[in-house]
Amino acid sequence: MHSPAPSSKVTTAQVFAIAGPAMVANLTTPLIGIVSTTAIGRLGDATLLGGVAVASVLFDCIFWLFAFLRMGTVAFTAQSTGAGETSELRAILVRGFIVAALIGTVLILLQIPLANILLATMGGSEGVTRAAKTYFTIRIWSAPLALGNYVVLGWLIGQARAKLALGTQITINLINAAATALLVLVLDFGIAGAATAAVIAEAAGLALGIVIAGRLTHWKLAIEIATLFDRAKLMRMLSVNRDIMIRTASLIAVWLFFTAQGARAGDAALAANAVLSNFLLISAFFLDGLANAAEQLCGRAYGARDRSSFAGAVKLVVIWGFGFALGVAAVFALFGPALIETMTASVEVRRLAREFLPFVIFAPLLGVFAFAFDGVYIGATWARDMRNLMLLALAIFLGAWLALRSFGNAGLWGALLVHYAARGGLEALRYPALLKKSFRTSNPSSPG
Repeated sequence: MHSPAPSSKVTTAQVFAIAGPAMVANLTTPLIGIVSTTAIGRLGDATLLGGVAVASVLFDCIFWLFAFLRMGTVAFTAQSTGAGETSELRAILVRGFIVAALIGTVLILLQIPLANILLATMGGSEGVTRAAKTYFTIRIWSAPLALGNYVVLGWLIGQARAKLALGTQITINLINAAATALLVLVLDFGIAGAATAAVIAEAAGLALGIVIAGRLTHWKLAIEIATLFDRAKLMRMLSVNRDIMIRTASLIAVWLFFTAQGARAGDAALAANAVLSNFLLISAFFLDGLANAAEQLCGRAYGARDRSSFAGAVKLVVIWGFGFALGVAAVFALFGPALIETMTASVEVRRLAREFLPFVIFAPLLGVFAFAFDGVYIGATWARDMRNLMLLALAIFLGAWLALRSFGNAGLWGALLVHYAARGGLEALRYPALLKKSFRTSNPSSPG
């Protein structure tokens, strides 16, 4: 074990050395879905397009549920970096790969019942469900690869190697785009081609990630069994990952509930919500990039037992979060109506989207604490507290929806904004006590 890194003031340049590439990566991530949708759309069969759309949503939710493989890896890697435990970095990577392989294998083995259950809940037509099942049963083979890429991404970000992480993600997206175009538009493999392209892209991304990891470790990836399966470290990893998974599941529950209730409000309201959800996605790209910076900088300061750097990182991430949120809100306020016009040709959908536009203008401002403190809590592995606060925020969201449901779709949007505020507000209120508790002791693993 090496001595912890010396204390140093966290700077804006350090924040954006991580946040900048993360923002660019976030902007490129939807390309996989967009390319698949565009290529299948060119075939002119609405059921195939619907099948890709439905299956893509399912994979987004499945993989998002296991995003702890990225977040947990960022935290453990950053903390080991801060503590000077360079030998532990290789163990963290290999442990992550083992967990990703196990989860991915289970998903592949359960693919038939999983596809039947999930597609039944989506309620698509027979043609759409059949197309979605074709896509699902091929793309599910990418599960161990995609989850392995989460581990590589987290491992690189945890060491503040954000440009390498960005390069890996962009490579995955470019290979996916090229393979989709070839398999769907040139070789005419249809929906199976789109799914196969996603598998090829994830495989190529993981191969690149392993090469990068190999070069960074001088190909010393072999780990002693006793080190790899150190009981204390394994239990801590499993505990933190379990709590992050529960936290993520509660977040997914909010979005699934929001989508389901929007569907009950009618086709026009559902379409308007879908249009406005793209606005939320845009703001999330920027705020999530800053959350990535919080994960790494807070994790490293936590591992180094450096309270000053930890608090400084939190302050900078929150300040810049509000800066970006104000900018995004201003863009939505000024150009929102014009953006809505370009996204839909339906007069009724346009009218409803403009009516609910104020909700998405305020969303980024209410989301600053939610994103920033998620990053802080992950970096410090305050996973148990984050889990409990997220479950409480879910309960507050459902309570708000019950109180506001008489207002229809406007009440649904109001409840969503309450969730943003509750999620970030609860974490902000709990933060001072956790900060005091964490830096009162020399043992980094004590606070949950």
